[in-house]
Amino acid sequence: MSASIFPTAVKELRFFLSQTGEASVPLRQFLISKYPLIKKANPALPILIREAYGVPPTLTTRYEFGREVKTNLEGLSISDIENTIKGLCK
Repeated sequence: MSASIFPTAVKELRFFLSQTGEASVPLRQFLISKYPLIKKANPALPILIREAYGVPPTLTTRYEFGREVKTNLEGLSISDIENTIKGLCK
């Protein structure tokens, strides 16, 4: 994933995943490998990572005016997660 710069309408990214759940493994691997690139390209964008037991992997994107969109990442591969994130950059 190249350094994706999010539009100014994106105000916050919140990743939720399970610490031990198998469904969260691709998201965990994605965050380990791609978080530094995303943060370097978007230093002012808050990126929150929340781990809790038994939580399905999801991404909540907060846009301007407080609008939030929740995206289920369960069952997606690392490349599918990357494509979902890239979709936010359009």
